[in-house]
Amino acid sequence: MSKPSVSTAYISASTNRFNHAADASTSSVIACGSGKLIALWNTQDPDSRGVFQTLPGHNGLVTCIRFVAFDAFASADDKGTVRYWRLFGTEWRTTAIVQAHKKAISVLREFDHFLLTGSSDSSIKIWDVQRGDVDDEVKEFQTISLQGWYPLSIATGFLPSSEAIILAIGGTDRKVHIWTRSDGPFIRSVTLSGHEDWIRALAFRAPSTPNDPLVLASGSQDGTIRLWNVESFAKMQAQSQTRGKHSADDLSDDLLDAFEASLGDLGADAEEGGRQISLKRHILTVKSNSGTQQYSITFDALLIGHEAGITSLSWSASNASLLSTSTDSSLIIWAPSSIVSTAYSSSTSSIWINIQRFGDVGGQRLGGFTGGLWSNGGTEAMAWGWSGGWRRWRRIRSDGHGGAAGEEWEEVGAISGHSGAVKGLDWSPKGDYLISVGLDQTTRIHGAITSSAPEQSIWHELSRPQVHGYDLMGAAWLGPWTFASVADEKVARVFEAPRNFVEEVRVLGVKDLAQSEVRTTPCYISGLLRKPKGDRPATASVPPLGLSNKAVSDAPSELDISRPRRRPFEGELASITLWPEIEKVFGHGYESITISASNSLDLLATACRATSPQHAVIRVYTTTGYQPFGVPLEGHSLTVTRIAFSPPNDKYILTVSRDRTWRLFEKNENGYMPIAADKSHGRIIWDCAWSCEGDLFATASRDKTVKIWKESSGSAARWGAITTMKFEEAATAVAFCSVGAAAQVRWLAVGLETGEIKIYSSLMSTPDQWTPVLTIDSNLAHVDQINHLAWRATDNPSRKQLASCSEDGTLKVLIVQFEIN
Repeated sequence: MSKPSVSTAYISASTNRFNHAADASTSSVIACGSGKLIALWNTQDPDSRGVFQTLPGHNGLVTCIRFVAFDAFASADDKGTVRYWRLFGTEWRTTAIVQAHKKAISVLREFDHFLLTGSSDSSIKIWDVQRGDVDDEVKEFQTISLQGWYPLSIATGFLPSSEAIILAIGGTDRKVHIWTRSDGPFIRSVTLSGHEDWIRALAFRAPSTPNDPLVLASGSQDGTIRLWNVESFAKMQAQSQTRGKHSADDLSDDLLDAFEASLGDLGADAEEGGRQISLKRHILTVKSNSGTQQYSITFDALLIGHEAGITSLSWSASNASLLSTSTDSSLIIWAPSSIVSTAYSSSTSSIWINIQRFGDVGGQRLGGFTGGLWSNGGTEAMAWGWSGGWRRWRRIRSDGHGGAAGEEWEEVGAISGHSGAVKGLDWSPKGDYLISVGLDQTTRIHGAITSSAPEQSIWHELSRPQVHGYDLMGAAWLGPWTFASVADEKVARVFEAPRNFVEEVRVLGVKDLAQSEVRTTPCYISGLLRKPKGDRPATASVPPLGLSNKAVSDAPSELDISRPRRRPFEGELASITLWPEIEKVFGHGYESITISASNSLDLLATACRATSPQHAVIRVYTTTGYQPFGVPLEGHSLTVTRIAFSPPNDKYILTVSRDRTWRLFEKNENGYMPIAADKSHGRIIWDCAWSCEGDLFATASRDKTVKIWKESSGSAARWGAITTMKFEEAATAVAFCSVGAAAQVRWLAVGLETGEIKIYSSLMSTPDQWTPVLTIDSNLAHVDQINHLAWRATDNPSRKQLASCSEDGTLKVLIVQFEIN
């Protein structure tokens, strides 16, 4: 028997809804929190593969990630745990674990050898990190109590021309609190007021020349960004004395106070809601061994451009421009536009303008952008949204003078995934692409786009055919261009591919098609040609108050000749890749729970949630007219969890249920009739699967066993368990695969509640003997219950692809390489 090897072909993962949940390293690797996992994405990959690895370890949702160096980062979760990661060769390892807080960590920052964590226990802790050869030591240095308000953002920097550290803290009390440290602990210094809502983002810009001030940008949920200048007070006094010689009418502090008071009076009735603009000069004193230094903090600029709250701020690598994201679905790049010096200013001052604005106009996308950052040395700006998908823009041309006004940017591909548990998946009939559904109420189609190397095709999300109002529970293909899905509602919905999708998979090489197939919609079922439906609609749309996708025939094709040959990006996936709904299938009295299509694709079976035998029935429909095929299949007393048609000719239907039984129904002219049942499992049966030859089936149960069943040779309708596999954890998913007719070997993949996948092998001649050959652990598989496993139909007997989806929110396609002796 051979030992298989495993590698990753595709990982679909979303990013958590926390504005500090992702960070970019200097080598342009993005680490982002995806559920309890950390997903790694190399933005400089020439093939733009997307997420290439997931790191398990956290027991809670990952809320913050911060790179410390190109080969080290820290991560924090909503259980209060901080993990420190380092890269050894090609492997990321945890080198330190600290239970930093008792409640969720909302912000994490690193500076010098310090690590700072802020939590919803209303405190900020400062940690001293000592790096070792293999392990790192993290010691608590100081705790700052915030007296009841929560920290949402932290920024740190060195004071100008000094070794002293300045710490800015923003949060739910709407003020920026400045703390400083020279030798001992951090000391409270000044408080900057002005924002009218929670402060979600803070960022320091280091001075580029000795004469430049240290600039602090603060962004708030009031939709504004404020810039504050931190300068040496002695230098400011010298400048003001110089100005005093040139100008007799120097502005006094009394005059400024009077001006501020008049501004306050004006603002009381103004449309802006009385935004406070205070020109007060805040003085902070830092004592050190070398003496005492004074610094002043003054308000410099108010940046107004976003229509809703600011979620993140980030200075570019060159410190020339500021990136801001907002819940209004826009991403703005701000830069100073120099203006001529005035009588009161000896140096050239500047006005900040928004030089680039990306995203959606009008902010109709739910939740907008959660956070954003720079990558690739400041040539790429990117942000992730409320639904967990990323959008990325790349600078393709600058104006040549170092300025930002003449730059050209274009959108490029990014990553996306389900932002909740992935409940079901199904391969299209020939294995061309994969459909997945999840609790984020979306249906997504993933496919491998051909590249130069045939074995190295690159996987991406190709379409989002259904964006629903109910949690989706399952989907099944009824043909190459038709699928049905069930959600937390009583109906099953059937969808047909629009012209846009058919054209897209042809252009990208996902599926070999003739040009005629793009326009019309013939459907072959059981070798018979169903009536052609004429021209395909171009796309689909959802009415404002509806749940059904309506066909749009007169829309211009989004995949026209002028569009480059590329996959759709996150903004397009969310808006223009819907499929029209062609049928609703009624029958059940409660919310649908599972769906399955026959091997011949001419039958569809569904089941719903049930607490009584009356509702624990399986309804079978024909796919020609979606009419019931025979009577509902009765026998179970609780919810049916999985339905499976036997290959190759759908002679049997196998069902498993929460009532701990499986039942077998045999096909006749008028429908399916019950022929066998068994209750030898001790707990709920989660999944069942037929072997490719149809002579065996497997059942997976919460009682930590998988049983293989075979028909007894003696009596006709007697099925018995020929072997029982025992596991450490509950078995939640099973899938059979045969490695070609010549090999006489078959494989069984078993998914566990912990997220591990185990693969067993057996010879065709000895179906009762199964040998464990491979365990795929949480580094390559998942960290939570596996909901579904499915092998891809491929011609290569030694190289198989296994798709898996899990409660951890990820969908993976693994390549299993069998070395057949």
